[in-house]
Amino acid sequence: MLMLGADAVLPLRGDTPVPDAVTFEAGQPDDRAVVTAVAQPVLLEFRPAVPNGRAMLVLGGGGYVALMVGREGVQVARWLTALGYHAYVLVHRFPDANHGPSAPLDDAAAAMLAIRALGHDGIGVVGLSSGGHLAACLAAARPSAWPGDDALRPDAMVIGYAPISTNAAGRTVVADKPPLAPPEKQALYDALQPDRQLLPAPPPAFIVYAGNDPVVPVENARRLHDAWTAAGGPAELHVFADAPHGFAMDTVGLPVAIWPALCEAWLHQTGFL
Repeated sequence: MLMLGADAVLPLRGDTPVPDAVTFEAGQPDDRAVVTAVAQPVLLEFRPAVPNGRAMLVLGGGGYVALMVGREGVQVARWLTALGYHAYVLVHRFPDANHGPSAPLDDAAAAMLAIRALGHDGIGVVGLSSGGHLAACLAAARPSAWPGDDALRPDAMVIGYAPISTNAAGRTVVADKPPLAPPEKQALYDALQPDRQLLPAPPPAFIVYAGNDPVVPVENARRLHDAWTAAGGPAELHVFADAPHGFAMDTVGLPVAIWPALCEAWLHQTGFL
C-alpha cells in the first residue's frame, strides 16, 4: 500500500485500505510519483512538527486520467507542513466507465467530511491543474443530477493553472475542440463549471496561472476571478507571463518560482496562517 512518506494512510471507502488499490507509474521517487489507476480513494496524512491547528486538503492534477501525486501532492504537503498545517493529499478515483463522471467530486467531498471529523480549527484546499478544477467545485453547487452535500465549503482556497470551464462543451477557447476522452471525463467538465455554479460568498481564494500556458488557457483564471468577486468572495489573482503548465513547487529559475512565498504572505493576510 502506498505511503510516499506520509505519516498515515486513511481509506475513504471501507474501514481498511484495499491492497493494490492504487497503481503507480514505475520507477518514480516519492516526490515525483504518478498514479495511473485508483480502485479505492485514500488520504495521505502529513503531520507538521509545529501544528498551527489548521488543515489543508491537497488535490493534485493529471487531467483526471492520472494523478501527479508526487509533484502536486507530496511536494505541496511538505511545503504546507513546514508552515504548520496538517496536510492531507487525496488520491481520488478517475471519471471513467468503472466509477462514473462524479467520482472525483464524491471523493473530494468524502475527504472534506473525514478531515472535518478530526477536529481541526479550519480546513483549506490547495488544488493544481485538474485538482484546481476539483477544488473550485467544492465552492460551487453540485449538479442536481448528482445528489450530495453542497455544505462542504473550505475556509480558504489556493487554485493553480486549473481548467475551470474551457473544457466544457460550448465554452472552449480552442475552436472546434473535440470532446475529451473518456466520455465520463467530458461529462464531468460539462456538469461542473465552477465559474457558473459558485455558491454565494465563496471563501478567500489565491489564484495563480501562467499567461502563456499551452495546456490550460489563462482565460480560465479570468473567468474564475471574475466569478469569485461577483459572488462576493475575496480573490487574489497572479498571472505570470512566462511559465510552463504544471509549474507546481519545483520550477526554478523563473519568476513563477516565487508563487509559494506570495501565497504564504496571502495566507497570513487572510488570517488562515
